[in-house]
Amino acid sequence: MDESAKQHIVSFAMEDWWETDFNAYYAQRRAVFSLACLENTETYSLSLENFNRLCSGLQKMEHFFLMKSIAGHIGSQERILSFLTSDARARYENLINKSPSLLQRVPKATLALYLGVSRETLSRLGS
Repeated sequence: MDESAKQHIVSFAMEDWWETDFNAYYAQRRAVFSLACLENTETYSLSLENFNRLCSGLQKMEHFFLMKSIAGHIGSQERILSFLTSDARARYENLINKSPSLLQRVPKATLALYLGVSRETLSRLGS
């Protein structure tokens, strides 16, 4: 949520996805992102100290975390590019092609925020 109380949605995390505020986690700063669970969710936490201990002790875990981070980074870049190069219709079509289950799982007002459009515009895009 920004200073004017406008809500912004950066991503949706599906099953087996990982979410964090990377800057807060790795720099040990106050988080600027928050997580909201739209469905029953099982969460885990790992301190930075334990993360570093795990990675230094098990190369397979370090590789696992790296692959998760790379996938998330790719997703973030794709989202940024979609906002820079695509109109609302193209962003909507990309969303339903990549994650069609979101249409049934996420409230329309929340999807509209994610796509950067009004609820009314989302209704027009979906018809």
